[in-house]
Amino acid sequence: MTDLRLGVVGLGVISGYYLKALDKVPGVRLSAVCDLREEALRPYRGRVPCHLDHRSLLESEELDAIVVNVPNDDHVEVCRDAITAQRAVCVEKPLAIRYAEGLELAHLAKAQDTVLFTAFHRRYNDNVLSLLRTVRAMAPIESMRVRYLERIEEHVGNDRWYLDPERCGGGCVADNGPNAFDLVRLFLGEVELDKAEIERDSDGVDRRAGIVLRAGSGAAATVELDWSYMSGECKDIEIRLADGTVLDADMLAGHPGFKKSLEHEYVGVLDAFVRAVRDGLDTSAGGLAALRLVDACYRAEGLLAPLRDGSRP
Repeated sequence: MTDLRLGVVGLGVISGYYLKALDKVPGVRLSAVCDLREEALRPYRGRVPCHLDHRSLLESEELDAIVVNVPNDDHVEVCRDAITAQRAVCVEKPLAIRYAEGLELAHLAKAQDTVLFTAFHRRYNDNVLSLLRTVRAMAPIESMRVRYLERIEEHVGNDRWYLDPERCGGGCVADNGPNAFDLVRLFLGEVELDKAEIERDSDGVDRRAGIVLRAGSGAAATVELDWSYMSGECKDIEIRLADGTVLDADMLAGHPGFKKSLEHEYVGVLDAFVRAVRDGLDTSAGGLAALRLVDACYRAEGLLAPLRDGSRP
């Protein structure tokens, strides 16, 4: 079996985890990179083809798939061009900054018979997967809680666009919400929004949120999001079963060091993406589901994050 030829578009903070994962995922090799910044490309010069524009990469290189790690507001353009060029796409969450744009990409991927895969790295966390295996062998879930608490300024590195709601798509709901919502779906299946309480700062950016989701089984999931958490970092899950048993998973446990848990999680992301491409799987549902819940939260509040021209959908 020949190696999957992979291109990486966007060499920001998260791209480093994909590039490290390449050493641990068989059957895939880095074949090209792209970034707007020459200094970001410099370490790859002489190793693989380097491009300053994603269209040049798509037109010039023989690639099977690409990873899209660009600012959120550029996801749609890069993904659309890649799908049209019939390259499989692994895109960082969120799939897009508007649900309608995500739908457009999903429809295009189906029309082109191309994989569109959204990366939710927390579903590959070892502690989460251990909890999932345990829960599946026990009583039904009555309720669950997901906490995603951090001080965002400590996590963005040089990717300061995260702090611009027009580029990010919002604040903590748009950024951390998709990972948390995907974890709820991992345990409960499809869910709907029950309630959303969102706190905004003086600039109108959502910094905290308490969200309640409801599964078809009746199980409730509480999602707590915080971009202004001053006590380090907290990423965990608590599960309450119908028989009263309470189980939990700390996503950071066993991975000392800042962002160290991401290293094994992105091995899981890349491995799952490679398998999806090999098997020709339709993987668009997860990205759309998370984006729909983000959209529902902002609509429940009566305030969607502004578009770049200042209008609202």
